[in-house]
Amino acid sequence: MAGAGGDKPLAETGPSPLSRVLRISQLDAFELDGALEQLIWSQFSQCFRHFKPGLLTPVEPELKALLQLLLWRFTVYSNSATVGQSLLNVRYRNALIPGQRFRPMSRQQKLWFALLTVGSKWLSERSFTLFFLGRPVDAGVQRARGTLALISSLAKAASLLNFLLFLQSGTFPTLTERLLGVQPVFKAPQGPRDINFQYMNRELLWHGFAEFLIFLLPLVNTWRLKASISSLFSLTDRTKDGSDAELSRHMECAICGEWPTIPHSIGCTHVFCYYCIKSHTMADIFFTCPKCSAELVIVEPVKLQIELSEMRSS
Repeated sequence: MAGAGGDKPLAETGPSPLSRVLRISQLDAFELDGALEQLIWSQFSQCFRHFKPGLLTPVEPELKALLQLLLWRFTVYSNSATVGQSLLNVRYRNALIPGQRFRPMSRQQKLWFALLTVGSKWLSERSFTLFFLGRPVDAGVQRARGTLALISSLAKAASLLNFLLFLQSGTFPTLTERLLGVQPVFKAPQGPRDINFQYMNRELLWHGFAEFLIFLLPLVNTWRLKASISSLFSLTDRTKDGSDAELSRHMECAICGEWPTIPHSIGCTHVFCYYCIKSHTMADIFFTCPKCSAELVIVEPVKLQIELSEMRSS
């Protein structure tokens, strides 16, 4: 029979929208919220990129708190859900009032939520400046520092204990939610999740192929393969003739193509950067020149400036 308020029995309405949210979904919502806060702060700081460097540093905690309060105003305060929860079809309910019907967060819970989330972040970033900066270090300051350190340690220990309880029970992933009695639930009833056989077959196939590549790739000498391909398609020395080709051999590294830094030779007419030739010879003991395919004889420095001056004078 329908209730006085017109509500249908639970059996007639399908799966309950108050069904428990998966642990991974709750953690994903926190990750999305953190990514959004970083994105908003980066966009806000970009507005001042042409101003004096360090202009926002003195008031950075206050600005971050203001942006977080604006975000809280249009998410938790308005819809009882953060942005990450809205993307996952989740919202907060008042778990202090039991029942099958959805109960949104009360106004007091929303205000305390802002105080415990935004206020705690601001206090942790501003506590040193408020209590210790510019004050002489005496016994009172030392006791205050010890007290703050103790409170911070106790808060972290309580958060760790709460997270372990969350992993065991699947409810209240943060200490703030447990203290306020708010719990994430689905906005709409969730139907059964059927996985197609073709999808599972495709996933298994790609998983096996990925494992095969993980086993095969370490056996392939990519450094030597890259050098062979580079020597095959390199036309630098073939298109140049005479002194230009000879000058090019000494003015650019045969590996990176840039001006050779601490030039070294392996026994052929080409030069290499010290770091290029060292990294390649460490990766491939049978290293050959990518330009002329000459085998490694000995890595020795060359006097580039003297050779270039003689070539230019001639």
